[in-house]
Amino acid sequence: MKVHFIAIGGSAMHNLAISLCKKGYQVSGSDDEIFEPSRSRLSKHGILPEKSGWDVAKINTDIDAVILGMHAREDNPELIKARELKLRIYSYPEYLYEQTKNKIRVVIGGSHGKTTITSMIMHVLKFHNKKFDYMVGAQIDGFDTMVSLSNDTSVAVFEGDEYLSSPIDRRPKFHLYKPHIAVLSGIAWDHINVFPTFENYVDQFKIFIDKIEEKGSLFYCDLDSNLTSLVANTNNSIEKTAYGVHPFSIEKGITYVNSMDENIPLKIFGEHNLQNMNAAKLVCNKLDISDNDFYMAIAEFSGASKRLEVLAENTETKIFLDFAHSPSKLKATVNAVKNQYKGKKLFAVMELHTFSSLNSDFLSEYKDCMNEADVGVVYYNPDVIKHKKLESISMEQVRRAFNKDDLTIIISQAELLKFIKKTNLLNTSLLMMSSGNFSGIDLKSFAKDLLKS
Repeated sequence: MKVHFIAIGGSAMHNLAISLCKKGYQVSGSDDEIFEPSRSRLSKHGILPEKSGWDVAKINTDIDAVILGMHAREDNPELIKARELKLRIYSYPEYLYEQTKNKIRVVIGGSHGKTTITSMIMHVLKFHNKKFDYMVGAQIDGFDTMVSLSNDTSVAVFEGDEYLSSPIDRRPKFHLYKPHIAVLSGIAWDHINVFPTFENYVDQFKIFIDKIEEKGSLFYCDLDSNLTSLVANTNNSIEKTAYGVHPFSIEKGITYVNSMDENIPLKIFGEHNLQNMNAAKLVCNKLDISDNDFYMAIAEFSGASKRLEVLAENTETKIFLDFAHSPSKLKATVNAVKNQYKGKKLFAVMELHTFSSLNSDFLSEYKDCMNEADVGVVYYNPDVIKHKKLESISMEQVRRAFNKDDLTIIISQAELLKFIKKTNLLNTSLLMMSSGNFSGIDLKSFAKDLLKS
């Protein structure tokens, strides 16, 4: 099988390329820019393009499938030639379905928590030596790649993203997977550039529910009224099971869950993660993992990359990195750290980085999201706003949107670093939250240096 990737350097695309290479496929690809770690990983497997840019000479009738990434444009010369030759062109999610259409597909959707729930399921299945295909949106301990496809598996576990599939396929990715077992963690408006109204965004989840295979199963968080309404009104003949927060307790900064009268310590914390864990348990039960086996495995789960990841710590200070960027994620993460370490001051720093978060029409969604922080900072880079061709936003607009009078707004990376360094971090949890990297900060090195000073 010969497969060509247009825009092979993307996070998802290069992982799929490596997975197919391991499967024995002949893989080629092109891209106009490939950054680390994609570059080194593609090179390791012998599929790094010899030069950057697009090369129509790579497109010929010997190719069995072309996989088109979101980074490519509709006028991409390789895409144009592939269409002229009438080659089979797939979006990334479309090809994942093609590879797993004869398997039991588990798909985790929702505006928040889907990476963590997917990671938990993967961890538990691997812990008990179960073979499965997977696709997840973060690097997980114990897994070399974010995608794996093989011939000797009967189950596929996919994170179901609601963003668009490709430049020529405007359907949300999770509409293409047609799961037998599905999870929806909640609905909170995001991707305003694609779904300009909340109602339009909610419709995507209705469509997802309708696409669950007949006699399939849906596990959904009943703490979300919009989600429970969708589930109640679906005509799809599926099994529907609600879940909430798994019962837990916190002692000396450690979260415990109870099973068979035994208190089991976890490496994760926060009510949102106890919701995520409940969803993962229900899916694993459906895949013939008993409760006891689930708890045995989940006790060893330390979380996905950039999901309340500990960057550095000592006896006085803990420094976390979290991917939180949307209002619901931000509020849940701040709440989790505040409640887990009640004796510590919470110093929360959040970067507005996504298209939605930097849009003046969306800012009001952040109201009260940082209120539990003892010290709250919101950072944004005006150059990023220009690059995204958005209207400028003022520091006062941001302050009013968050509704926190003592919120500090910073628009210079140098000023941000200075502010953090001069803040007393004794008896403090420092929480750094962004889908980016605060305009290029090496956050792990920065965190370690903070604790040295």
